[in-house]
Amino acid sequence: MTAEPVALPDRVRTVTVRRIAVRVSTRAAAGRYVNEPPLLLCNGIGVSLEVLQPFVDALHPHRGVVRFDVPGVGGSPLPPYPYTVAGLASWVTALMASLGHTRFDVLGLSWGGGLAQQLAVQSPRRVRRVVLTATGTGWMMKPAHPRVLAKMMTPRRHRDPAYAASIAAEIYGGTMRSNPEVGASLLHAATRSGPKRGYYYQLLAMTGWTSLPFLGLLRQPTLVMGGKDDPIIPVENPLMQARLIPHARLHLYDGGHLGIVTEAAELAPVVDAFLDEELSA
Repeated sequence: MTAEPVALPDRVRTVTVRRIAVRVSTRAAAGRYVNEPPLLLCNGIGVSLEVLQPFVDALHPHRGVVRFDVPGVGGSPLPPYPYTVAGLASWVTALMASLGHTRFDVLGLSWGGGLAQQLAVQSPRRVRRVVLTATGTGWMMKPAHPRVLAKMMTPRRHRDPAYAASIAAEIYGGTMRSNPEVGASLLHAATRSGPKRGYYYQLLAMTGWTSLPFLGLLRQPTLVMGGKDDPIIPVENPLMQARLIPHARLHLYDGGHLGIVTEAAELAPVVDAFLDEELSA
């Protein structure tokens, strides 16, 4: 009987690049993935790298993975000043280079999907493949309902478990409608919220930003994933992205905003298969 592959342990440490320190988690590649680009995960707003642990656990255990807490979020200290999405993308490319990765794949969830799109257009020689999950195109997109947007404007759901459970169904949809306590658990069981100002820095970074003018310039193979019951990112947004990105394909799933985590066992193999296409080409 062939033994099941075992993942190498995550290494969590603080890394300083361009005088900005962040908390980084890296999982080294093994087996056939040793010489392949790692997968960089860009998280949603206000949450630390632990939120994506169920997804990481569901990926092929030998795939190299890099996660980080955005400056001012989770275990990363506040940066000395606010940043733009373009500035953060430049900094992330430098972070990956400092970790020894001049080429990488990127998956962006929600807010992190904006960063992933910016990375793809800004560093086309560095970014090999792109996965956009439950994300939009910035201010030029079909917006969520105003009630949902109002609840996204503050970090309260990351700091108050009871409040997170009370609004999970309305803002996350999918599994949260029948099990809202799951949303509270994801945001509080093992995550760090960081200072409030870090959350507002993330909001500010997206002010006035949109990817619509450059989606047609993306040359990387791109997988666009969206939940059919996502109140934050209505399904029209992934449909539009898949139409506008030249080498994109669309994968809609029967879930909500956090489907990549709550349905990780279903969606991680989809991501693995997409990223592995170049291996078998």
